[in-house]
Amino acid sequence: DASSSFFQFSASLHQEALLMLAVMEEYDWHVFSVVTTRFPGHQEFVTTIRATVEQSFVRWDLQSVVTLEGVGEPEDRAHVQLKRIQSPVILLYCSKDEAELVMLEARSLGLVGAGFVWIVPSLTSGNPARTPETFPPGMISIAYDEWDYPLETRVRDAVGIFSHAAAAMFREEGRIPDGTVSCSGQADKPEVPASALRRYMMGVVLEGRDLSFMDDGYQVNPKLVVIVLNTEKEWEKMGRWENHSLVLKFPVWPRYNSFGDAEADENHLSIVTLEEKPFVVVDDVDILTGTCNRNSVPCRKHIKDNTTGGSYLKQCCKGFCIDILKKIARNVKFTYDLYLVTNGKHGKKINNVWNGMVGEVVYKKAVMAVGSLTINEERSEVIDFSVPFVETGISVMVSRSNGTVSPSAFLEPFSASVWVMMFVMLLIVTAIAVFLFEFISPLGFNRNLAQGKDPHGPSFTIGKAIWLLWGLVFNNSVPVQNPRGTTSKFIVSVWAFFAVIFLASYTANLAAFMIQEEFVDQVTGLSDRKFQSPYSFSPPFRFGTVPNGSTERNIRKNYPDMHQYMVKYHQTGVQDALISLKTGKLDAFIYDAAVLNYMAGRDDGCKLVTIGSGYVFATTGYGIALQKGSYWKRLVDLAILGIIGDGEMEELEAQWLTGFCHNEKNEVMSSQLDVDNMAGVFYMLAAAMALSLLTFCWEHLFYWRLRYCFTGLCSGRPGLLFTISRGIWSCIHGVHIEMKKLPELDFSPQANVLHLLKSAKEITTLGVTSPKRPVASILPPTTGLLELVTGSKGNNNNLSPKDAIYNNTNTMLSNRHKEPLNNTLLPGQCALNLAEVQS
Repeated sequence: DASSSFFQFSASLHQEALLMLAVMEEYDWHVFSVVTTRFPGHQEFVTTIRATVEQSFVRWDLQSVVTLEGVGEPEDRAHVQLKRIQSPVILLYCSKDEAELVMLEARSLGLVGAGFVWIVPSLTSGNPARTPETFPPGMISIAYDEWDYPLETRVRDAVGIFSHAAAAMFREEGRIPDGTVSCSGQADKPEVPASALRRYMMGVVLEGRDLSFMDDGYQVNPKLVVIVLNTEKEWEKMGRWENHSLVLKFPVWPRYNSFGDAEADENHLSIVTLEEKPFVVVDDVDILTGTCNRNSVPCRKHIKDNTTGGSYLKQCCKGFCIDILKKIARNVKFTYDLYLVTNGKHGKKINNVWNGMVGEVVYKKAVMAVGSLTINEERSEVIDFSVPFVETGISVMVSRSNGTVSPSAFLEPFSASVWVMMFVMLLIVTAIAVFLFEFISPLGFNRNLAQGKDPHGPSFTIGKAIWLLWGLVFNNSVPVQNPRGTTSKFIVSVWAFFAVIFLASYTANLAAFMIQEEFVDQVTGLSDRKFQSPYSFSPPFRFGTVPNGSTERNIRKNYPDMHQYMVKYHQTGVQDALISLKTGKLDAFIYDAAVLNYMAGRDDGCKLVTIGSGYVFATTGYGIALQKGSYWKRLVDLAILGIIGDGEMEELEAQWLTGFCHNEKNEVMSSQLDVDNMAGVFYMLAAAMALSLLTFCWEHLFYWRLRYCFTGLCSGRPGLLFTISRGIWSCIHGVHIEMKKLPELDFSPQANVLHLLKSAKEITTLGVTSPKRPVASILPPTTGLLELVTGSKGNNNNLSPKDAIYNNTNTMLSNRHKEPLNNTLLPGQCALNLAEVQS
């Protein structure tokens, strides 16, 4: 009623039903039934349960809903209806008096005791101070928190709600309801009805606590507790519900026996497991709520005595094997306590005593063991294994190390023979061919001499040919001299086409060789020489495994020497081994293939790889360990086969066992080239600079010190270069050049006259061949050398007389005897400088 001002510090039936399902979810109780009577509100209770189950992501299994008729009547119709109940968890909604009769009937049908859990709302449990004798120990109920929220506190909060609501109404409307009006009187309706205060009472926050109410009068965030009936028939607080968060005291269901029965619950199993990612992943509980996430189950750690609970630490377990366990428990219909093994690892026989998970099952501390437990002969002698659910074996993991780019990486697109063919043979041979064709061609540069043309014009040499072809190969925009001959041009065109193909092929392959390749130790298997003879390598090859497992047992049995060596490199766990691989403390890690493949797929940076892309030795599988001759073996086998057949196993493998590194090879990745990638080119440039410096020094040394020796001035004989040059010219033109010795210096008068005549001849030759003036305009055809010297004939009378030319030997030695003749100008001639003569 919207006009009603009735509020109560309690939870609605809808809220209690949700809390009952939350408790079931916390303990992984997914299979249940609902039993109600005709008590008012039973339809709302059933509707809430059905709607929540249908909309939830949890895979609930509501097997049946039973509405009892005629509870306590002699026809015993309730007895017949309760026979339909088969689930281990039962939700009961009825009054407290009806609950006494229902529980009496349930006990007669065997529904109360080991293997059954009853959960009731606060309506059914009633006053905690009086508990019916028929209520079984272990019954769970929902109640309002009277432990931490007593009656005195609630009365004080109620008064506070009224005062805050009245103050808020007065501030907003300037009025409040009259509190002196009698409800039993017949007076007229008050001016301000009491219901006007309702709106202000619904959203009160007092001292930071939310005391707001819903439209139906119940609290929005009620303080609820979860209580359980112990063996002394006293209600014990086992959890609380506040702000839509459930916190339970017991990490697993404590398994109270009904009516003091000593027999164990046959459908409630004790299961041991071992943390090993991704098969079993152990997390801490939520810091705020103290509970586990929806996809994990509670598990205990540091168990001293599994039968009594002992000391433990609540944690949360999830993973590939945990999901399989939940599916098996749902199909086979059993509940379980899950705890972590503390005595060893998977299981190893030491001094005829088994430890680890195998030891827990062998000595019947656990009904079964679930985890990454490998099936082998030695273990199969003392325990039973289910059908394998994961194929595994022994594999080897190594770490990729960052490789280095070779300084010659820029040369690796082509082999050494290709480079030799390119630069030693093709370039030189083609350059020589271009030069020869250009030299011989009638249109070439070098035909000038043969045709009597100006010898001082440009010429095409071998050096120019090499420079031209080099520029074409690398597309350098450098000044080059192209040949004129048709044949030479054709060869250069073909070379240009070859250069395009060569450069395109080089560029296409260059990127692959400039990438920094990663180095991976190549190991072929357990019989590899690195494992069998590790000391033959420098430094010795280091490898190890995790002790007390099937991998160590297999190596110890088949490779005793190898096992003796690797003991000093044993790792405490898989994570420690991965760190040792990455830090270089270990070269190889030998372990179960399934675990290594997962770790390689999820490794940060994808630096860890298994040899042969996950190659497996000694193939076997993971199985669930059970006690020898266990009743559960056949049921577990059928459940696993059903999971595999339905395709659920593939879904779990894709969720838990597949990593992003497995698809790395299919991805195209690009990265910037750094200095390491381009080091070779820089080295080549530095070497070229150093070679250029040496060439520069040699050039200056040759020019200033050694070139005179090559021209023969040092020895007084024709120099080496002069001899080679004249020899080549003689071979090409067929001209024999007689090599004469240099004349000895003679300072006699006859020698002076001879030198004078030679100087005059040189002047005449210089004037004739000068491009400044034609020969005919300089001298008449009858002019002779003697006339030039004596000045007694022809037009040479204009020559000015000279003084004595040679007056001492120093003038002759310094070649100054040529100066008077050089300074003499014939009619019509002009003076020449040295640059014009050389041109």
